[in-house]
Amino acid sequence: MTITKIATRRGFIGTVFSAGALVIAARFSRATALAAGSPNALAVDNSAWHPSVFVGFEPDGRVIIMAHRSDMGTGIRTALPMVLADELEADWTKVRIEQAIGDRKYGSQETDGSISIRNFYEGMRQAGATARAMLENAAATQWGVPATECQAKNHQVLHLKSDKKLGFGELVGSAAKQPVPKPADLRLKSPADFRYIGTDFPITDLEDICAGRAMYGIDAKRPDMVYASIERSPVFGGKLKMFDDAETKNVNGVLQTVKIDPFKPPCEYQALGGIAVIANNTWAAMQGRKKLKVEWDDGPNASYDSTAYRKELEETARKAAKSVRSEGNVDAIFNAGGKTLEASYFVPHLAHASMEPPAAVAEFKGGRVSVWAPTQDPQAAQETVAKELGIDPKNVTCYVTLLGGGFGRKAKQDFIAEAAILSKQVGKPVQVTWSREDDIRFDYYHAVSSVYMKAAVDEKGRPTAWLQRSVFPSKSSIFNLDQRYGDNEEMGMGWIDLPYAIPNLRIENGPADPHVRIGWLRSVANIYHAFAIHSFVDELAAAAQRDRVEYVLDLLGAPRTLDLRPANRRTRPDPYVLDTARLRRVVEAVAEKSDWGKKKSGNGHGFGIAVHRSFVSYVATVVEVEIDAKGTLRIPRVDTVVDAGRIVNPDRVKAQFEGAAVFGTSLAMMGEITAANGRIVQSNFNNYPVARIHEAPRNTQVTLLSSEAPPTGVGEPGVPPIAPAICNAIFAATGKRVRELPIKKTKLV
Repeated sequence: MTITKIATRRGFIGTVFSAGALVIAARFSRATALAAGSPNALAVDNSAWHPSVFVGFEPDGRVIIMAHRSDMGTGIRTALPMVLADELEADWTKVRIEQAIGDRKYGSQETDGSISIRNFYEGMRQAGATARAMLENAAATQWGVPATECQAKNHQVLHLKSDKKLGFGELVGSAAKQPVPKPADLRLKSPADFRYIGTDFPITDLEDICAGRAMYGIDAKRPDMVYASIERSPVFGGKLKMFDDAETKNVNGVLQTVKIDPFKPPCEYQALGGIAVIANNTWAAMQGRKKLKVEWDDGPNASYDSTAYRKELEETARKAAKSVRSEGNVDAIFNAGGKTLEASYFVPHLAHASMEPPAAVAEFKGGRVSVWAPTQDPQAAQETVAKELGIDPKNVTCYVTLLGGGFGRKAKQDFIAEAAILSKQVGKPVQVTWSREDDIRFDYYHAVSSVYMKAAVDEKGRPTAWLQRSVFPSKSSIFNLDQRYGDNEEMGMGWIDLPYAIPNLRIENGPADPHVRIGWLRSVANIYHAFAIHSFVDELAAAAQRDRVEYVLDLLGAPRTLDLRPANRRTRPDPYVLDTARLRRVVEAVAEKSDWGKKKSGNGHGFGIAVHRSFVSYVATVVEVEIDAKGTLRIPRVDTVVDAGRIVNPDRVKAQFEGAAVFGTSLAMMGEITAANGRIVQSNFNNYPVARIHEAPRNTQVTLLSSEAPPTGVGEPGVPPIAPAICNAIFAATGKRVRELPIKKTKLV
């Protein structure tokens, strides 16, 4: 059985370097990793690479693997160690996984963008192969035989020409004296020899989670800790005018109130500011907060009204905007007077609503601060806390707990900053816990968007010219007040990377001003881009009276690759270049798996399809819907086919796509954040609902296609096709088009 625990830097180094323990350095480029800096670390060749310590051996041969990414249910704390252990030929029952603190020596620890496996798969393989080579070399030296005759196998090194074998524990001391091989000299395993990669593995934390022993952010405790609940301005950017805490201090358990200064624009990850109620338990702090009498200066966003803002976005979407990709001559085709179709689509602000609201513990002492938090980026937590407190980031230690859901919200460090600020002022460890109302009303919201689509079509309904224009407040606005257009990342999320073979094409993006904090939410801009594009494709197919699968394949055209990188960045091959053959493959596979050719739609029963590439994964989804006489929508089945390159842990990947079906259904059917007089209207699950068991898909079938391609993302790519596939199925069932989300706003009968 594997054991996972939160490790301190000192504790880890004290463990892995104790009594002759061997520590192996995984190699990463200078851009992603810094030297470990330990005087006990093995000397390595620094001429081209900086080492980062990921694996160590106890004297008895037990293996310690550092998990440097944050686990929010994806199983990454198991998957990356699986890769390393496989190359090492370690016995998994003799592996201990320890959670790394925030430290740049590990390379990036920003766990979002579905990049953990993609960015660290090869690095973890190299770390395991390096350790294996040193153990094999140590055995060869001891036996006086060539290293090529020695092979590690299941925690032992075997001599291939005799019956000799040595356990890892017997080789630790001598292996530590071996030179660290260069990456070019490593012998990586053949995929045919993988023992763990590609097999179903239970997550490391499964037993503790099921038994209630796993530590999430809200579980962190420190001696003499106090608890805080914070009253914040109900309008983004508002400032405190005055407050009266007399009644608050009469609440049993309340100790004091503390003022937190408002953020200085841009908001970044800073604390919003407000009045914190400090108490000897969270309940008392929350009850005391209710007794506060506060007056606010609402500031520049006091007039923000989401209904009026929607009209503004839609008007902008109807006007010519900044071109981000152009091919052929769209205007000439439109002006020629042939048949054209156009449609507008709308997606509102969305909230993350993760199961565990933001919570963090901070302890400031002697100019240093330690934090315990469910963060997706402990290094950003260090930087944010250091900036708020005016100290060196080296004096901030961030311990990463399990995350009770993240979806991008916990990549923002404002709640951690609050705990640190309060601990410094109070002089004690402080736990900040957000209520569900705080979580909904003070989120970094997914951007509201308006998308305009137009196409000229030939006699077969095939586009001869295509125009698409999106307008949304950019997530980069939290860092740059002048950011009014989508940033490069947002433009690359299912927008400029349109895969269809259309001779005349123009893709545009219009300006939008933010009035709330904008952040990334699971699959980010792909949500509204995929909704618009794949809904519009269905509309074109319907107008042409063509089968949807056949039409999509026709649009994709002959298999080809699209390299949309700027010319100066095409000097090296891109292993993740867009490959329409892989898109065609998932479309054909999902049609087969869902028995598409046998499906009959109408009379309240329908099927819809959408195919989308995001986070360099290829995903096609078919959704079946049933709509009764009252307009109640049910989803009996979802079929999803995935090409995500090489899969490390199929069980976890399937779980991610099953979860994405529920998450995507929630967003499509009922997700909506609105504002009036600058204030967020929604506050809890009564008015920001998520799909309950009778509303979620009843049967989700996930098929993972075999692939030799490099690993790609899996946490987010399942979300984008869900909304358009549902809405396309609704049209097939009822003849009603859904062009705005959430679906609940459209009468289905």
